[in-house]
Amino acid sequence: MKISYECGPCFLRQAREAMDLSTGDELLKMELMEDIFEFLHDNFKLGANSNSTGSAMHNMIKQKTGCRDPYHKEKIEGNEIALKYLPDVKKILENDDSLENYVKIAIIGNILDFGAFTLDDDIESVIKDSLKKDLVIKDIEEFEESLKTNDNVLYLVDNTGEIVFDKLLLAKIKEYGLNITIAVKSEPILNDACMEEALDAGLDEFGEIVEIGAGTVGYVDSEISDEFRKIFDAHRFIISKGMGNYEGLTEIDLSEKEIYFLLCSKCGTISKDIGVNLHDMLLFKK
Repeated sequence: MKISYECGPCFLRQAREAMDLSTGDELLKMELMEDIFEFLHDNFKLGANSNSTGSAMHNMIKQKTGCRDPYHKEKIEGNEIALKYLPDVKKILENDDSLENYVKIAIIGNILDFGAFTLDDDIESVIKDSLKKDLVIKDIEEFEESLKTNDNVLYLVDNTGEIVFDKLLLAKIKEYGLNITIAVKSEPILNDACMEEALDAGLDEFGEIVEIGAGTVGYVDSEISDEFRKIFDAHRFIISKGMGNYEGLTEIDLSEKEIYFLLCSKCGTISKDIGVNLHDMLLFKK
């Protein structure tokens, strides 16, 4: 996906937040912000890739501060919030164990995104409100048909915290008899799930966990490893969680894939691109 003018303030907000999480050195943060202004001056332009631009900016911050995982504490907080609400969502599934409800709850987990919300947002209230909402786009019949007619699925996870809710959908998918491959980031970026967090959450109970070979914001096709490219190419059926993966995957040819996007639209640019409202929850086939 290409950047829009709205991405500019978002990049700067994320930069400030990541710097504050990485270091208390005010002079270093000033130097970094100067570097980021220079970088955006050279690279923030019509036609630029949003994921590549954001990834480069975050890597600048990590390299200059020496902080490999700025969002480490926030990832722990995300898991704690998800675990707090897990009993509530399990009660919902006890009353209605439809596939649509499992999908809805997995998408609600996508709200736990500190790249889209600020650290001061009342995320818990957002989750409570979202539990009451319906999916705006729900290609549920096509999705279930894909579950019934495929032997394998590649599940691209998104955020730590969110993966706690993903486990419920993964368990439902297993009921259809599919072999599941679960893809995570190779290096920390924002609060995205890496191998350590995926194993801690117990995702390996549902399938093989593989790394994409990069630590990028969302999916960046030019950055994935040769090993993961073979895995990606071998899968016809793909489930993609979150905005970052949507932004990256819509940049490549998916005509031979059965790919479903599960996300909560948390920014104006993506909402306009898909044709939905801010905070709408979606399951759609691309």
